Amino acid sequence: MKKNGNISKKYVRDIKSADTWSVFKIIADFVKGFDDLGEIGPTVTVFGSSKTSENDFFYHQAKELTKMLAQRGFNIMSGGGPGIMEAANRGAHEEGGVESIGLNIDLPFEQTPNPYTTKDLNFDYFFSRKVMLVKYSMAYVIFPGGYGTLDELFEALTLIQTRKITGVKVFVVGEEFFKPLIDFIESKLLKSGMIDKEDLDLICLTDSLEYVANEIEKSLNRQIDILEDEGLEDTTYFKSLKKFFE
Repeated sequence: MKKNGNISKKYVRDIKSADTWSVFKIIADFVKGFDDLGEIGPTVTVFGSSKTSENDFFYHQAKELTKMLAQRGFNIMSGGGPGIMEAANRGAHEEGGVESIGLNIDLPFEQTPNPYTTKDLNFDYFFSRKVMLVKYSMAYVIFPGGYGTLDELFEALTLIQTRKITGVKVFVVGEEFFKPLIDFIESKLLKSGMIDKEDLDLICLTDSLEYVANEIEKSLNRQIDILEDEGLEDTTYFKSLKKFFE
């Protein structure tokens, strides 16, 4: 019995030790993100499946969209891995003149850095990485993906719904792919009173890349106006956005 008790005590000590070190790793994740991304200027984050092949229609769509955005001066940010993430970084990298940012994460499978980034950051935790993917972006573009992509979509919608972030648009590309999900949200969540009509309107479902690029540019103007109305012209963030028009 004593032996089992000693094993239990050691197990508890190991857990507490791991928790303590986790705190420092979490802090390191946030400090790294804040230091490297705080002044990058107008940026768009692209989400989508890591399993999408280079020959896939949506791979080409993601690459084409980020080329269009890069031509307009927007930096591109992704999760830094393969699939749609690679396509997004590739479009920005090939166009040039902007940052192509990859926020990677250590996983036991599947997540390998793509070669099309100009700025790379590695994170230990999903939640700190997700903060950085949304905190420094003017808009989020969602391409088809799995659980991770849907998690990022609904995280973004929740932040906007609860006013934790303002002025940011969510574009969902792939009408045929996402239509059943939008129908579910409308027929179940909206009709059951679990969300309001304005919450449904947060999602812009489209297949038009030109529309997405145009709306993102308009969104930047609105966000600058909001910051000016709040008297935040002297902040580093405001100045980084204004450089877009210089």
